[in-house]
Amino acid sequence: MVGLGLLAGGAYVLWRILDTDRRAEVPGPSPQPRAPHSPPRPAATAEEPAWVEPKAQACPASHPVKAKLASGIYHEPSGASYDRTVPDRCYRDGPAAQLDGLRPAKR
Repeated sequence: MVGLGLLAGGAYVLWRILDTDRRAEVPGPSPQPRAPHSPPRPAATAEEPAWVEPKAQACPASHPVKAKLASGIYHEPSGASYDRTVPDRCYRDGPAAQLDGLRPAKR
């Protein structure tokens, strides 16, 4: 039984040596990492910015999406937690909040 264990261990070591040599021949990733793709930001118009500050812990009708900056989550009016969320910012829509790095709340 001990001899079988030694034989298996030797075969494993040999396999690891040969595998390491084979990996050295495989080309690695390119030296220049790909730049992350970021979509262009839509220009906010002068009369309607992408987000506004909440007034009295509520969002205006023009910017109904509530955002919590600490969690990085935004809540849309149709969401389950919308009514109890106290916003840090109010966005005009979900895509505007996503462009600022926020993610939608779970439904």
